[in-house]
Amino acid sequence: MPGSLRAVLLRDLILGALGTAVFLVDLGADLWAAGQYALGGRSEWAALVLALLGLASAALQGFSWLWLRADPEGLHRSLPSGRCLALLHLLQLGYLYRCLQGLQQGLSVWKQEVPSEFDLAYASFLSLDISMLRLFETFLETTPQLTLVLAIALQSGRAEYYQWVGICTSFVGISWALLDYHRALRSCLPSKPILGPGSSAIYFLWNLLLLWPRVLAVALFSALFPHYVALHFFGLWLVLLLWVWLQGTDFMPDPCSEWLYRVTVATILYFSWFNVSEGHTRGRAIIHVAFLLSDSVLLVTTWVMYGTWLPCGTALPMWLAAGGICFFLGVALRLIYYRWLHPSCSWEPDRVDGVQSLLPSEHSQLPHNRRMTQLARNFFPMTKGKAALAEKGDVNGVF
Repeated sequence: MPGSLRAVLLRDLILGALGTAVFLVDLGADLWAAGQYALGGRSEWAALVLALLGLASAALQGFSWLWLRADPEGLHRSLPSGRCLALLHLLQLGYLYRCLQGLQQGLSVWKQEVPSEFDLAYASFLSLDISMLRLFETFLETTPQLTLVLAIALQSGRAEYYQWVGICTSFVGISWALLDYHRALRSCLPSKPILGPGSSAIYFLWNLLLLWPRVLAVALFSALFPHYVALHFFGLWLVLLLWVWLQGTDFMPDPCSEWLYRVTVATILYFSWFNVSEGHTRGRAIIHVAFLLSDSVLLVTTWVMYGTWLPCGTALPMWLAAGGICFFLGVALRLIYYRWLHPSCSWEPDRVDGVQSLLPSEHSQLPHNRRMTQLARNFFPMTKGKAALAEKGDVNGVF
């Protein structure tokens, strides 16, 4: 096996193991927090934590099951029987099983002196699906849980040790999922260099810096009006769902399951940007950023009108200043990344990055993950030659 291929396989194996570990630690922290809330007599908080966990897990199992049923026949050679697989998903273990299956396949390929073509392609296929599911889990469960914990801490005026554990693991999990998803998108593209440490750090930072002010604004509003935040979320979510529907998404195997995808994307858009259609997305991204910024300012203004000081005695201007600085710094880093660090894209259908890019061209006929390839085409617009790239510039792939 070539040394470059072995290094890529080892890197992917380590990152996959770390991603699974972060998921398990975050899940354990949430269950721990729910138990502490119940023991402390705050059963409504415990019920809300468990409800968020349950809804997110059900959505993940739905995506995993639908994708498995839509995959080409004979692709998953080592899967258990249909009934056993259905039982795993019914018991909410489908996503974890996929993570373990991906690690097992990656380890098996890495150990082979000369790995087979199918094993290499299959390892890449599993890794891409896991990255997508991890991103969905992040915004369906981890980000709402983080907002809830911050709101509880603001409302009570203090944060317990288990809440700090939840906050830290949530931030790590969110950042990891965003970076891993971006790496997965790049692995679907032709002639793309591996995301380097500098580019990874800036991509990691601008996502965190833009997410933090949004989470803070929603948490502030939730702490002040805990009974109205659900109405606020549902109202904005309906608008975002309509926006996603109008863009004509075609991601899932059938029209009915497509609504599960649209519902999930609308939830992601409540917190962060997610591109769902092809073409240069700069205009849509600017509209989305302006929309979320306006809503966040409105939420914070509502807080200012009804409560000038946080319960813990910390002056609100300090929090607002920190959120504003994070937002503008995040925007600046985002522009820097896409202007100078985001590589150009010239689509060549027979070439992709990741493991398969290190193989001869005849391997391009192996099954590949069309779901992630479609999203990659949405994120990285197709260009026509170097002349078009030079004219349009790297920033055409922005946002």
